Amino acid sequence: MIELKNEQLTILVAEKGAELQSVKDNEGREYMWQAGPEWPRHSPILFPIVCSVNDETYRVDGAEYHLPRHGFARDKEFTLISKTDVKATFALHDTEETLKVYPYHFNLAITYRLEDNQIHVIWHVENTDTREIHFQIGGHPAFNVPSGKLEGMIKLDNEEPMDALKSYADGSHDMVEVPLEADMGIMEINNNFFRNDSVKIHKSQTRRAMLMDTNGEPAVTVSYKTPVCAFWSPFDKHAPFVCIEPWYGIGDPRGFVGEFKDKPLMNHLQPGASFMSRYTITIG
Repeated sequence: MIELKNEQLTILVAEKGAELQSVKDNEGREYMWQAGPEWPRHSPILFPIVCSVNDETYRVDGAEYHLPRHGFARDKEFTLISKTDVKATFALHDTEETLKVYPYHFNLAITYRLEDNQIHVIWHVENTDTREIHFQIGGHPAFNVPSGKLEGMIKLDNEEPMDALKSYADGSHDMVEVPLEADMGIMEINNNFFRNDSVKIHKSQTRRAMLMDTNGEPAVTVSYKTPVCAFWSPFDKHAPFVCIEPWYGIGDPRGFVGEFKDKPLMNHLQPGASFMSRYTITIG
């Protein structure tokens, strides 16, 4: 476990999955879900897919490959390639094993950097192949609800009426828009809110989500530039956490059987090219 620390925050990152596992303020308060029977993860990296491909099967140039939900990066051992007191970078590259399920050569680097009360999570994907590669990437951080139970609210930076994708209890979705259950950008968080699995806001309708405490003040704010932000807690488990998930990508819509490169919200890189983006977690 790698520790980063400044005067305001202490975080822990595991080399397995380059996963952020703990965020504490200078008073020792924990902000990250500490795993458990309701959900055994903390903040997995989603790569090279976000959500699922139908039947865990996808096609590249007509050949079929198989990937589990959210891809393989979250279960791989990353290599720590640099570290200071407030910054660490972890790397993963293709192997014979990954090429069997994802037929591209790549370098993936995940950087965590502390700045005052903020954690910058930086993604860097490099195409080391001789052909164009296609990928999706996303975050899945789980934050403790300040009330200690699955009741609260998230305030978005957009107070106008917004749409979400039509989702189903099995985790699938259609590329069909339905009204977002929000009032002036405020979503009431409870078990029923997640009756259809995650709530997916697409088309860059929002850039910031604040998980509020019982006094109506932000406990955690996630800022992002991604085209999708999803919100999730496991339905009917009443786990006291909410995931705020910035995504460059989305799962296969119901019935999609096309080529991998033609999936909705796919990212493409020419040989030698790189992709870099970030999201930021602000505490307090």
